Amino acid sequence: MWIKEENKWKVELTILEGLFESTVMFYGLTDSPATFQTMVNEILWDLINTRDMASFIDNVIVEMEKEEGHNEVVEEIVIRLVENNLYMKQKKYK
Repeated sequence: MWIKEENKWKVELTILEGLFESTVMFYGLTDSPATFQTMVNEILWDLINTRDMASFIDNVIVEMEKEEGHNEVVEEIVIRLVENNLYMKQKKYK
């Protein structure tokens, strides 16, 4: 995840070669799932709150009582993910 310009000072490190300024956040394996989940929730926030869908880490589930409107919801999800440089594995969706 990119660091906002005004927050870059928080992750500056002094190394032998000089000052290192990171442009992305550092995350250990323990923080990665929660950070990714937060990002997906922000991208799909209004859809999660108004549609029959849920997201869990790297899974987005759309479950509707009727088929009507299902394809439009899935299309909107795919558009938002691609706009945010996130992609889905084709073998994971049915």
